[in-house]
Amino acid sequence: MKGKLLLLSLTGVLILIVGSTVSFAAGPAIVVTKPNTYLEREVRHELLMLPYYSVFDNLAFRVNGGTVILTGEVTRPTLKDDAERVVKRIEGVERVDNQIRVLPLSPFDDGIRIAAFRTIYGTPALNRYAHQAIPPIHIIVENGNITLEGVVANERDRNLAYMRASQVPGSFSVTNHLRVEK
Repeated sequence: MKGKLLLLSLTGVLILIVGSTVSFAAGPAIVVTKPNTYLEREVRHELLMLPYYSVFDNLAFRVNGGTVILTGEVTRPTLKDDAERVVKRIEGVERVDNQIRVLPLSPFDDGIRIAAFRTIYGTPALNRYAHQAIPPIHIIVENGNITLEGVVANERDRNLAYMRASQVPGSFSVTNHLRVEK
């Protein structure tokens, strides 16, 4: 009896850990690799601090004078609005051009997202990325098609993430936009 209770409680803890990793894995794959200006640093910081930004979203930006151009894909319409709102408040931002696309709501795509997350981050060689404060491999799923965005340490990890994503059941294609750290 005690053994069964212990097993059930350990299973519950594991489910909570995996669920929180999927739900709260945060960190944008920001295009600016090394922010040069005050404005770039502040925009990057504000986007990183968005509370509902997850591994299933991709945000990028460009700064052109006082104009900030936001791009990428998000799973929640509120995240698109939140990104624009926080960037508008930054001193020096005159205008925000919000080109972020909201991905269509789809239980089919949600299933592929979870399966891709487990397949990629469950691989022992890639698991170390899941434990970072900001998981660097972002999984974008639209109409059954997977796109990988972000930065990995080496070409081997880039190829391995692509191969693992290609094995996700139900997905139609995989596009690998992962970049290798310099």
